Amino acid sequence: MSPATPDPTPGPAPKDGGAALELLVHGVGGATPADMLDDPHTVRVTGDKTAAVYRRGSDIDAEEHPERYADGPVPEAYCWSNLTSGNGTRALWLLLLPFMVANLAHWMRPPAEGRAGLVRLYGVLVRLVALTLTVLLTAAACEVALDLTAWQCAGSGPCAGQRSWLGFLSAAHGGWWSAPGRRLALAALVPTALVGLLWYLSNRTWSAYEAQRPPTGYDAEPAPSVPSARTGDTEAADATSPDPATPVELRPALGRPGFWYGRRLVARLRAAHTTAGFLTVAAALAGAAGAHDHRSGPGSPLSVLGWGLEGGIALLAAVVVWVVCRRGRSENRLDVTLERAVVSWLPATALLLLVLTAVHTAWARPGWRSTGTLPGNAVFGALTLTQGALVVALGVVALMLHRPRPDSRTAVSGLGGPAVAMLACALGGVMTGGVAQRVADWLDGPGTPGTGNGLITGPPVLLSWQASVIPVLLLLLIAPAGLLAVRTVLTARRLRPAVDADYREADPDRLRTDQIAAVRAGAGLTDSAPGLIGVVSGATLLLGAASVAGAWTSGNVPGRAFDGAHPAIASAATAAQALGSWMVGFGFLLFVTWGRRAYKDASARRTIGILWDVGTFWPRAAHPFAPPCYAERAVPDLTWRMSSWTRQTGGRLVISGHSQGSVLAAAAVWQLPPATRARVALLTYGSPLERLYGRWFPAYFGPESLRGLHRTLHCWSNLYRATDPIGGPVRVPADDDRPPVDRPELLDPVAYGRTREHPLPEPILGHSDYQADPAFAAARSALLDRLPPALPRQRDNIPSDQGSSGRSSG
Repeated sequence: MSPATPDPTPGPAPKDGGAALELLVHGVGGATPADMLDDPHTVRVTGDKTAAVYRRGSDIDAEEHPERYADGPVPEAYCWSNLTSGNGTRALWLLLLPFMVANLAHWMRPPAEGRAGLVRLYGVLVRLVALTLTVLLTAAACEVALDLTAWQCAGSGPCAGQRSWLGFLSAAHGGWWSAPGRRLALAALVPTALVGLLWYLSNRTWSAYEAQRPPTGYDAEPAPSVPSARTGDTEAADATSPDPATPVELRPALGRPGFWYGRRLVARLRAAHTTAGFLTVAAALAGAAGAHDHRSGPGSPLSVLGWGLEGGIALLAAVVVWVVCRRGRSENRLDVTLERAVVSWLPATALLLLVLTAVHTAWARPGWRSTGTLPGNAVFGALTLTQGALVVALGVVALMLHRPRPDSRTAVSGLGGPAVAMLACALGGVMTGGVAQRVADWLDGPGTPGTGNGLITGPPVLLSWQASVIPVLLLLLIAPAGLLAVRTVLTARRLRPAVDADYREADPDRLRTDQIAAVRAGAGLTDSAPGLIGVVSGATLLLGAASVAGAWTSGNVPGRAFDGAHPAIASAATAAQALGSWMVGFGFLLFVTWGRRAYKDASARRTIGILWDVGTFWPRAAHPFAPPCYAERAVPDLTWRMSSWTRQTGGRLVISGHSQGSVLAAAAVWQLPPATRARVALLTYGSPLERLYGRWFPAYFGPESLRGLHRTLHCWSNLYRATDPIGGPVRVPADDDRPPVDRPELLDPVAYGRTREHPLPEPILGHSDYQADPAFAAARSALLDRLPPALPRQRDNIPSDQGSSGRSSG
């Protein structure tokens, strides 16, 4: 599609079709109402400090004087940035990044028709991967607190002697707390508190997001909706279904009544993951005590009690797996039920079992000494193998779903979900392994953990092997990164003639042409992300398997496993171990430092907010400890505002979304009943709807879904630039009497050089300032012209619970 020729004159004013409203929705990074409305005097129309709709002060009574707005719509701005980046404490959500990435994998499955069983299996596998991440995090906390600190350092006189705060636990002092079991029981408070903190954060955000029921009754007679029987998109069948004789409207997943209401599932998963965390701590204590009791006397009371506790832990763990696997999302209706037995009694039972295990572990055992590493450290190897097996199984299911209807635009050939799940496991390993490595280095003094020349034995051998493969992974990435760089340079050279042809300059400036071509080529790197992520995920899976094999076959850290080999190989292994350990620790410290910086630096807080704007659009369907979904508030807000305004005024409405705001706008339009959708136009610009969401989330934003949105809307236009690294065409062709959604590609910059209309050089805008382009006003006017004229005023017929317009003096 050729770029549009820049037109310095504004677009034609819309025909007088009565009252019209333009609802602006900003994108990633946020925006102020003053910036969106281009007026310093704005008034909050409805909403609160977290998310609200604003107008210019002069437009507050626009409904009373429609004659003032015959030349254009009334602008309103919906500001939702505080849902994700409103204060510094939310920057700590960065530490929950692996959980967020695992949650994204749930939504990346390929579309399915009539394959409900495979869809349910896909969801179960992702939820199990998410469960292993919670166990991994808790196990890492146990490794630091129980193994490295209470078992190894407190049990070593030289190590405890250098740490005054460990004096009362030191075995050399012979105090009451110096017994190994009591040291472990006391140290277990650390991972237990961590699990409790995660439960608290999840419960608090659940109360603020998922537990808030979205409004219903957008129209006086809302059309009932059910999912298509062919899609199988919903994992769990609803308890109720509409009368078969009642005509219903078939909607995609994002248009279902319960899609943005995950109250039941998140509460259920939160209980299961909290229970799994407590059971992980209990298993660490029971494993250490049991290793001693079963050796000293299998028939002793402590041994029998230990077997009973271990059996209880195993039984409750099986219940957790059953709870996670049994039920997924229910989207066909607002599921307001809450499983009190699961939500309340399951974590409470696990906590009680943990307390009993701690008391059993702390019981006096003469002759018990802490040597070597804590028994039960093989859990890290078992977790790594389990995660690898789950990711492979997830890949098989994804291929089975993708194979019947392959789409070349789908990311990683339908394997986007498994690839991202693998990255979530890798991130979890880097963060948890980084903590263990750094703490071991700190406690070990000048020695190197695992080599036998320090104060403590060190962390599990597997963690050292996993750290050692990181330099190898980086070396493997040099080749694809270099190829991308070379391809970008060659693409920029190839684009020079196209740039000159677009602007038709008689005497083109080579530097200006090169600059524009380079920006266009750089923006195209976004389309290379799927291939790069696929390479990283595949290499991570293979290297993870190699690290497990190396740890289990050698039983030593890499620096010792190759003793006696060729000096070059031994030196490379030692260097990889040292460099990998440093990189793992540095990676974790980078997360912590970035989070702390966001407390004081607004720009850093804004950057972190952008990450969450993209990553937390989706509901928490796999991991309850992931950052909350802001769309569960934003989408109902927008849907209700569009419905209430059209019902009040009978007028036309254009919802105008930039970047991530276009995704929110599309999701809100999907939720509208047909009567309201007939009076709504959608204007998207800088939109990732197809370029990112359509490729990575094909079941929800794939070609069929976007074409369906085009058919159900009255009209839709999309603006994009070749210099935009995020937005792009939505690739929805003309349909019957409807024109294609994508308008001609916008030129960026709007002027090549100095002109009478642009006496100063115009910047390359890329992803920003679409409204500054004259084509924006023209596209908005065209949409308003295509909407039907305003209906007669209906203010007297509005139900009292909806109010007039929701205005407040805010």
